[in-house]
Amino acid sequence: MIKIIDFQNTRLVLELFKLQKASYLVEANLIRFFDIPPLKESLEELKECGETFLGYFEGEDLAGALAYKIENKELAICRMVVHPKHFRKGFAQKLLSALEEIHPEITVLKVSTGKDNTPAKRLYLKNGFRLARNVEVVPGLFISLFEKERKN
Repeated sequence: MIKIIDFQNTRLVLELFKLQKASYLVEANLIRFFDIPPLKESLEELKECGETFLGYFEGEDLAGALAYKIENKELAICRMVVHPKHFRKGFAQKLLSALEEIHPEITVLKVSTGKDNTPAKRLYLKNGFRLARNVEVVPGLFISLFEKERKN
C-alpha cells in the first residue's frame, strides 16, 4: 500500500530515517561517494526538510519511500529509497507510478541520481525521463539529471 507519510508519527519518521540510511549506503557504494547528503542528515534535519513523502508499506513495515517538492508546474523528486531487503520487487516503480497518478497536473518532473547508479538510471529512463545532462558536483563525482515533460 502507498500512502503519504505522516510526520506527526514519530515511530514512522524514525523508520523512514533508518530506511533512508540503509538505501543511500547502497548508492554510496555504487558511486563510491559517501558524503551523500541524506547519509549525513540528522533526524531533526529530515523532519524539517519540507518535502512530501510517499511511503510503500508491506503490511505495517515501511519498505520504500519517495520524496518530492512542487513549485509551479514542476515536480522535483528529492529522494527515492527502498530498503535493501526489498530491492528488485518493483517498489520504486510503484512509488513513481503512484506519484504521477496523484499529480496529473504536473507538466515537468525532474530527478537526479549518481551517474554510476545504473539501477536508478534504468528506472527513470524506462519511465519516460530523458537524461538532461551529467554534472560534476564535487571533484570526481558526477550526478545525472533527468527530466520528463508531460502534456496536460
